[in-house]
Amino acid sequence: MASAEEASRPFAGLSDVSISEDIPVEGDISVPMSSSRRDDEFSTLDEPVKETILRDLRAVGNKFIHVLYPKRSSALLRDWDLWGPLLLCVTLALLLQGGAADSDDQGGPQFAEVFVIIWFGSIIITLNSKLLGGTISFFQSLCVLGYCIMPLTAAMAVCRIVLVGGSGTVSFAVRLVVVTASFGWSTFASTAFLADSQPPNRKALVVYPVFLFYFVIGWMILTFSPSQ
Repeated sequence: MASAEEASRPFAGLSDVSISEDIPVEGDISVPMSSSRRDDEFSTLDEPVKETILRDLRAVGNKFIHVLYPKRSSALLRDWDLWGPLLLCVTLALLLQGGAADSDDQGGPQFAEVFVIIWFGSIIITLNSKLLGGTISFFQSLCVLGYCIMPLTAAMAVCRIVLVGGSGTVSFAVRLVVVTASFGWSTFASTAFLADSQPPNRKALVVYPVFLFYFVIGWMILTFSPSQ
Protein backbone atom coordinates (compact mmCIF):
# COMPACT_ATOMS: atom_id res chain seq x y z
CA MET A 1 0.00 0.00 0.00
CA ALA A 2 2.81 2.38 0.88
CA SER A 3 4.53 1.78 -2.43
CA ALA A 4 1.30 2.50 -4.33
CA GLU A 5 0.82 5.80 -2.50
CA GLU A 6 4.43 6.82 -3.17
CA ALA A 7 4.04 5.95 -6.87
CA SER A 8 0.92 8.09 -7.24
CA ARG A 9 2.33 11.03 -5.25
CA PRO A 10 4.01 12.82 -8.28
CA PHE A 11 0.62 12.98 -10.06
CA ALA A 12 -1.37 14.11 -7.04
CA GLY A 13 -1.41 17.77 -8.01
CA LEU A 14 -2.48 17.34 -11.62
CA SER A 15 -6.18 17.50 -10.80
CA ASP A 16 -5.77 21.08 -9.59
CA VAL A 17 -4.03 22.26 -12.75
CA SER A 18 -6.14 24.57 -14.91
CA ILE A 19 -5.33 26.32 -18.18
CA SER A 20 -5.69 30.05 -18.01
CA GLU A 21 -7.72 31.75 -20.71
CA ASP A 22 -4.82 34.18 -21.27
CA ILE A 23 -2.47 31.41 -22.41
CA PRO A 24 -2.60 31.17 -26.23
CA VAL A 25 -3.24 27.67 -27.53
CA GLU A 26 -1.69 26.96 -30.92
CA GLY A 27 -3.51 25.02 -33.57
CA ASP A 28 -6.95 25.21 -35.11
CA ILE A 29 -9.55 22.69 -34.07
CA SER A 30 -12.83 22.85 -35.92
CA VAL A 31 -15.74 20.48 -36.24
CA PRO A 32 -16.96 19.98 -39.84
CA MET A 33 -20.60 20.78 -39.29
CA SER A 34 -21.36 21.03 -43.01
CA SER A 35 -20.35 17.45 -43.87
CA SER A 36 -23.76 16.06 -43.06
CA ARG A 37 -25.39 18.82 -45.07
CA ARG A 38 -23.24 17.98 -48.09
CA ASP A 39 -24.13 14.34 -47.77
CA ASP A 40 -27.80 15.28 -47.71
CA GLU A 41 -27.41 17.53 -50.74
CA PHE A 42 -25.56 14.99 -52.91
CA SER A 43 -27.35 11.88 -51.72
CA THR A 44 -29.18 10.03 -54.48
CA LEU A 45 -31.03 7.58 -52.24
CA ASP A 46 -34.18 9.70 -52.31
CA GLU A 47 -33.73 10.74 -55.95
CA PRO A 48 -36.44 9.60 -58.40
CA VAL A 49 -35.42 6.86 -60.82
CA LYS A 50 -36.18 9.09 -63.81
CA GLU A 51 -33.77 11.78 -62.63
CA THR A 52 -31.08 9.19 -61.95
CA ILE A 53 -31.40 7.75 -65.45
CA LEU A 54 -31.40 11.20 -67.07
CA ARG A 55 -28.35 12.23 -65.05
CA ASP A 56 -26.46 9.11 -66.12
CA LEU A 57 -27.47 9.64 -69.76
CA ARG A 58 -26.22 13.23 -69.63
CA ALA A 59 -22.92 12.02 -68.18
CA VAL A 60 -22.55 9.46 -70.99
CA GLY A 61 -23.40 12.11 -73.59
CA ASN A 62 -20.78 14.48 -72.17
CA LYS A 63 -18.15 11.76 -72.48
CA PHE A 64 -19.14 11.18 -76.11
CA ILE A 65 -18.62 14.90 -76.73
CA HIS A 66 -15.15 14.69 -75.19
CA VAL A 67 -14.30 11.87 -77.61
CA LEU A 68 -15.65 13.87 -80.57
CA TYR A 69 -13.39 16.78 -79.62
CA PRO A 70 -10.36 14.97 -78.15
CA LYS A 71 -8.20 17.07 -75.91
CA ARG A 72 -6.31 16.55 -72.69
CA SER A 73 -9.10 16.42 -70.16
CA SER A 74 -9.72 14.55 -66.93
CA ALA A 75 -13.48 14.22 -67.49
CA LEU A 76 -13.30 10.59 -68.62
CA LEU A 77 -10.85 9.74 -65.86
CA ARG A 78 -12.61 11.56 -63.04
CA ASP A 79 -16.19 10.36 -63.61
CA TRP A 80 -15.57 7.00 -65.24
CA ASP A 81 -18.32 4.54 -66.08
CA LEU A 82 -18.72 1.45 -68.27
CA TRP A 83 -22.22 2.12 -69.63
CA GLY A 84 -20.96 3.92 -72.71
CA PRO A 85 -18.31 1.29 -73.59
CA LEU A 86 -20.88 -1.48 -73.11
CA LEU A 87 -23.36 0.29 -75.41
CA LEU A 88 -20.71 0.87 -78.09
CA CYS A 89 -19.44 -2.70 -77.86
CA VAL A 90 -22.92 -4.19 -78.25
CA THR A 91 -23.74 -1.83 -81.13
CA LEU A 92 -20.54 -2.66 -83.00
CA ALA A 93 -21.04 -6.39 -82.47
CA LEU A 94 -24.59 -6.18 -83.80
CA LEU A 95 -23.48 -4.21 -86.86
CA LEU A 96 -20.81 -6.83 -87.61
CA GLN A 97 -23.38 -9.61 -87.54
CA GLY A 98 -24.66 -11.12 -90.77
CA GLY A 99 -21.42 -11.04 -92.73
CA ALA A 100 -20.63 -13.31 -95.67
CA ALA A 101 -17.92 -15.04 -93.65
CA ASP A 102 -20.49 -15.86 -90.98
CA SER A 103 -22.84 -17.59 -93.40
CA ASP A 104 -19.98 -19.57 -95.00
CA ASP A 105 -18.81 -20.70 -91.58
CA GLN A 106 -15.31 -19.28 -92.16
CA GLY A 107 -14.79 -17.94 -88.67
CA GLY A 108 -16.36 -14.54 -89.24
CA PRO A 109 -16.89 -12.08 -86.42
CA GLN A 110 -19.75 -13.49 -84.39
CA PHE A 111 -21.31 -11.43 -81.62
CA ALA A 112 -19.46 -13.20 -78.82
CA GLU A 113 -16.15 -13.03 -80.68
CA VAL A 114 -16.37 -9.28 -81.20
CA PHE A 115 -17.41 -8.81 -77.58
CA VAL A 116 -14.47 -10.86 -76.30
CA ILE A 117 -11.93 -9.20 -78.63
CA ILE A 118 -12.91 -5.70 -77.52
CA TRP A 119 -13.03 -6.36 -73.78
CA PHE A 120 -10.07 -8.74 -73.66
CA GLY A 121 -7.99 -6.30 -75.70
CA SER A 122 -8.96 -3.44 -73.40
CA ILE A 123 -7.96 -5.47 -70.35
CA ILE A 124 -4.57 -6.38 -71.87
CA ILE A 125 -3.83 -2.73 -72.73
CA THR A 126 -4.86 -1.66 -69.24
CA LEU A 127 -2.60 -4.23 -67.58
CA ASN A 128 0.26 -3.16 -69.86
CA SER A 129 -0.29 0.46 -68.86
CA LYS A 130 -0.27 -0.41 -65.17
CA LEU A 131 2.89 -2.52 -65.46
CA LEU A 132 4.66 0.36 -67.21
CA GLY A 133 3.92 2.69 -64.30
CA GLY A 134 0.59 4.24 -65.30
CA THR A 135 -1.11 6.33 -62.64
CA ILE A 136 -4.74 5.72 -63.64
CA SER A 137 -6.89 2.96 -62.24
CA PHE A 138 -7.94 -0.21 -64.03
CA PHE A 139 -11.52 0.89 -64.68
CA GLN A 140 -10.50 4.39 -65.74
CA SER A 141 -8.40 2.89 -68.53
CA LEU A 142 -11.25 0.60 -69.57
CA CYS A 143 -13.56 3.59 -69.67
CA VAL A 144 -11.25 5.61 -71.94
CA LEU A 145 -10.55 2.73 -74.34
CA GLY A 146 -14.23 1.83 -74.52
CA TYR A 147 -15.51 5.33 -75.18
CA CYS A 148 -12.87 5.88 -77.88
CA ILE A 149 -14.39 3.02 -79.91
CA MET A 150 -17.17 5.45 -80.87
CA PRO A 151 -15.52 6.70 -84.12
CA LEU A 152 -15.05 3.10 -85.27
CA THR A 153 -18.64 2.25 -84.39
CA ALA A 154 -19.81 5.24 -86.44
CA ALA A 155 -17.55 4.09 -89.28
CA MET A 156 -19.16 0.66 -89.18
CA ALA A 157 -22.60 2.22 -89.51
CA VAL A 158 -21.41 4.27 -92.51
CA CYS A 159 -19.87 1.17 -94.11
CA ARG A 160 -23.12 -0.73 -93.77
CA ILE A 161 -24.92 2.10 -95.57
CA VAL A 162 -22.26 2.21 -98.32
CA LEU A 163 -22.46 -1.56 -98.80
CA VAL A 164 -26.16 -1.27 -99.57
CA GLY A 165 -25.19 0.24 -102.95
CA GLY A 166 -22.77 -2.59 -103.75
CA SER A 167 -19.28 -3.80 -102.93
CA GLY A 168 -17.25 -2.57 -105.89
CA THR A 169 -14.01 -0.62 -106.09
CA VAL A 170 -15.64 2.72 -105.31
CA SER A 171 -17.37 1.25 -102.29
CA PHE A 172 -14.11 -0.18 -100.98
CA ALA A 173 -12.32 3.15 -101.49
CA VAL A 174 -15.00 5.02 -99.56
CA ARG A 175 -14.92 2.48 -96.75
CA LEU A 176 -11.13 2.60 -96.64
CA VAL A 177 -11.15 6.37 -96.19
CA VAL A 178 -13.86 6.24 -93.52
CA VAL A 179 -12.24 3.42 -91.55
CA THR A 180 -8.76 5.00 -91.75
CA ALA A 181 -10.07 8.34 -90.50
CA SER A 182 -12.00 6.72 -87.65
CA PHE A 183 -8.99 4.57 -86.72
CA GLY A 184 -6.79 7.65 -86.47
CA TRP A 185 -9.50 9.46 -84.53
CA SER A 186 -9.87 6.67 -81.98
CA THR A 187 -6.12 6.30 -81.52
CA PHE A 188 -5.55 10.03 -81.13
CA ALA A 189 -8.46 10.46 -78.71
CA SER A 190 -7.37 7.60 -76.45
CA THR A 191 -3.73 8.71 -76.34
CA ALA A 192 -4.82 12.29 -75.59
CA PHE A 193 -6.61 11.09 -72.47
CA LEU A 194 -3.94 8.59 -71.41
CA ALA A 195 -0.83 10.65 -72.22
CA ASP A 196 -0.45 12.41 -68.88
CA SER A 197 -0.87 9.22 -66.88
CA GLN A 198 2.25 7.53 -68.27
CA PRO A 199 5.96 8.09 -67.62
CA PRO A 200 7.49 10.29 -70.36
CA ASN A 201 10.06 7.67 -71.37
CA ARG A 202 7.47 4.88 -71.75
CA LYS A 203 4.68 6.54 -73.69
CA ALA A 204 5.60 4.75 -76.92
CA LEU A 205 5.30 1.37 -75.19
CA VAL A 206 1.78 2.30 -74.12
CA VAL A 207 0.66 3.79 -77.45
CA TYR A 208 1.78 0.79 -79.52
CA PRO A 209 -0.74 -1.72 -78.02
CA VAL A 210 -3.47 0.91 -78.34
CA PHE A 211 -2.55 1.28 -82.02
CA LEU A 212 -2.80 -2.49 -82.56
CA PHE A 213 -6.08 -2.70 -80.63
CA TYR A 214 -7.89 -0.16 -82.78
CA PHE A 215 -6.18 -1.46 -85.93
CA VAL A 216 -7.67 -4.93 -85.38
CA ILE A 217 -11.14 -3.46 -84.88
CA GLY A 218 -10.72 -1.26 -87.97
CA TRP A 219 -9.59 -4.26 -90.02
CA MET A 220 -12.68 -6.21 -88.95
CA ILE A 221 -14.84 -3.30 -90.11
CA LEU A 222 -13.02 -2.84 -93.42
CA THR A 223 -13.11 -6.51 -94.39
CA PHE A 224 -16.78 -6.91 -93.51
CA SER A 225 -19.04 -7.86 -96.38
CA PRO A 226 -22.76 -8.60 -96.07
CA SER A 227 -24.08 -12.06 -96.77
CA GLN A 228 -25.91 -12.50 -100.05
